[in-house]
Amino acid sequence: MKSVSLELYHSISQFMYAEAKLLDDWKFREWLDVLAEDISYTLRTTPNAQTRDRRRSVEPPTTWVFNDNKHLLERRVARLETGMAWAEEPPSRTTHMVSNILVEATEVEGEYDVHLTYLLYRTQKEKDVTIYCGKRLDKIRQVDTELGWQIFNRKIVLDQVTYSSHNLSVFF
Repeated sequence: MKSVSLELYHSISQFMYAEAKLLDDWKFREWLDVLAEDISYTLRTTPNAQTRDRRRSVEPPTTWVFNDNKHLLERRVARLETGMAWAEEPPSRTTHMVSNILVEATEVEGEYDVHLTYLLYRTQKEKDVTIYCGKRLDKIRQVDTELGWQIFNRKIVLDQVTYSSHNLSVFF
């Protein structure tokens, strides 16, 4: 693992927190600005595997929930903005918590792998509460913007094998 300076680590951590705040504040247009045009945004569940199968490297099938690009993410945001996204009426209230941030330098100058764990707490209506927990690998690059970074790849892995929410209309 290629270590990074404390200053760089702090800058990237602050970016991750600022990005989470954009999502919690429903500032989706601003959030789209921190995503690169070539973004790959995937979410999958964690498959259950028996110990004997893992030892033999037998992998159960993976369930992909999202496999989006920038255009699809823009369409999802546009739909939320119409007020006609019934899954978000009333709008969800979310708290994105990111922790255990580990930053690794890559072979490409100005690009970094950011490993982190997250907890997404979502409430809607009076009694709908959903908690998503998992791990994320973000690939980011340094850019000349206010936040200084841009995400060009996000791989989200839910710890849950299945999710119990009645819809999955939030961003991770």
